[in-house]
Amino acid sequence: MEFLVHIEVNWPPDGDPDERRRLAEAEMARGKELAQAGLMKRLWRIPGRWANWGLWEAPDATALHDAVASLPLWPWMTVEVHPVAVHPNDPPGYMS
Repeated sequence: MEFLVHIEVNWPPDGDPDERRRLAEAEMARGKELAQAGLMKRLWRIPGRWANWGLWEAPDATALHDAVASLPLWPWMTVEVHPVAVHPNDPPGYMS
């Protein structure tokens, strides 16, 4: 099942910059693991914000939740999940 996921990181303005760097590095490593596992398919950043849109694939919403919640910055995230289904007018070639 595919999901469009919008993630916004809400790091506190007075948050420790060393902790932010450490968590950002851990976030990159965990993101690579999720991509290699086939859960995170595509990821687009939103310029000017600590935010992204991603195309994720998981067996169900619970598995998706577990994957997103495994990200080190999870406690500071606002996450919106939009399940998607195949559309009969989807242009050919996207996945080829």
